[in-house]
Amino acid sequence: MLFRTTRGNLFFNQASAGEPVMDPSSGVEKTVFVVFFSGEQAKAIILRICASFGANCYPVPEETVKQRQILLWQVSSRLGDLEVTLDAGIQHRNKALESVGSQLWRWILMVKKEKAVYDTLNMLNFDVTKKCLVGEGWCPIFAKSQIEDVLQRATLHSNSQVGIIFHEMDTIDSPPTYFRTDKFTNAFQEIVDAYGVGRYEEINPAVYSVITFPFLFAVMFGDWGHGICLLIGALILILREKKLSSQKLDSFTEMAFGGRYVILLMALFSIYCGLIYNEFFSVPFHIFGKSAYACRENSCSDAYTAGLVKVRDPYPFGVDPSWRGSRSELPFLNSLKMKMSILMGVSQMNLGILLSYFDAKFHKNALDIRADLYHVMIYMFLDPAGDLGENQLFWGQKELQVTFVASGPCSCSMDALPKAFHSKETS
Repeated sequence: MLFRTTRGNLFFNQASAGEPVMDPSSGVEKTVFVVFFSGEQAKAIILRICASFGANCYPVPEETVKQRQILLWQVSSRLGDLEVTLDAGIQHRNKALESVGSQLWRWILMVKKEKAVYDTLNMLNFDVTKKCLVGEGWCPIFAKSQIEDVLQRATLHSNSQVGIIFHEMDTIDSPPTYFRTDKFTNAFQEIVDAYGVGRYEEINPAVYSVITFPFLFAVMFGDWGHGICLLIGALILILREKKLSSQKLDSFTEMAFGGRYVILLMALFSIYCGLIYNEFFSVPFHIFGKSAYACRENSCSDAYTAGLVKVRDPYPFGVDPSWRGSRSELPFLNSLKMKMSILMGVSQMNLGILLSYFDAKFHKNALDIRADLYHVMIYMFLDPAGDLGENQLFWGQKELQVTFVASGPCSCSMDALPKAFHSKETS
C-alpha cells in the first residue's frame, strides 16, 4: 500500500529482530521495518497509513552517529531512573507488608474481640438508675449451676471489681422450646425442626423419628445389597468423624457427614427389609434354606413359572425365592410392598394424631380435641367405596360412609369456627 500511494517513491526494508518486540501499551508482538522517502508530502502520507494500521513510528535523525548516541544515552538514563524508582517502590512495599504482616493476627484478634463485645452489648439493656447492664434470657434448669460457674470465672479473668449477678426471675411468658440432643439424635431433630418446632412442654416427635424415618425409607428401599453399600459409607464417615469434624468440608460432604447416623440406621433397616424382600441387587438368594415349592417329575411346563407345588414347610424368613421369575411375581411383590408402605405410613400418621391428643390433654385444651382431633380421625379412616362387596363389615356401612362424606363440609366449618369464636371471646 505504501508503494502504491507514493507511486514507488520510497525504499522499504524489513528485518527480523533478535528478540520479540512487544507493544508496551497493547502487548501485541510487532515487526521491525524502516522506510526511506523524500519530501514532506510523502512523509505525511506514510505516517497516516502507519498510524491507521497501529504501527509505532520513530524518527531517524539526520546526523546518525551523534544523534543515535544522544538518543541511546537519554533512553538509558530514563531506564535507569525507572529501575531505581521501581526498586525503591518494591522495597517500600515489602517493608510495609512485613510490618503489617507481623501485626495482622493481632489486628484480626482485636477485631473479633471487639465484634464479640459489641454483639453482646447489643443484647443487653442499660439501667440508668443503677448504672449497670442488664441481660435477660432463658436457660435450662440443669444448666443453671454451669452458668454460675462460667460467670464467676469470667469475673476472675477480667479482674473486675464488681461481680456479675445471676438472678432467677419470675415471668408469665412462655419459655422457648429446647431439646437436648447429641451427635446421634441431632440430625433427626433438625429434620423434625425443618417442619416446625413444637411448643414448650409438647412431646418431641424426633424421639419416634429416630426409628420411623429410617424404617420407612427402608420399606421403600428394600435391598440388602444396596444396604451394605450404604452401611459401608456410613461406617467410613463415623470412623473418621474426629478428623472430618475438624476440617472444612464442601456442601455435599458436610450434609452427608451431619446425617451419618441417619444413614447408618437407614442402611441397617434397608438390610433388614431387603432380607424380607429377598433382594440382593434385585437378585433372590436361598439364604435361609430351600424354597417351599418345587417341580414334580413331568408335571411342570416351565420350571420357573408354572406347575410348582408346595413340597416342604414355608420359607423361614422373607419372600420365597420361587416367586422370582414366576408369572405372579409383579402382582404379588408390588402388592406386598405397597400394602406394607401404606400400613407403615398410616400407622405413623396415627401416631402423630395420637401425640397431638396427648399434647392437648396435657395442656388441658379441650377445644383442640373437640375441634381438631375428631375430624382428623374421621378423615383418616373414611373410605366412601361404591360397592364394598366382601369388604363390608356390617349392614348399612355404605350409607354410613356416604353420610360421613356429606358431613365433611360441616366438619371443615366446625374445625375453624370454634377456635375463631373462642379467640374473639378471650380477646
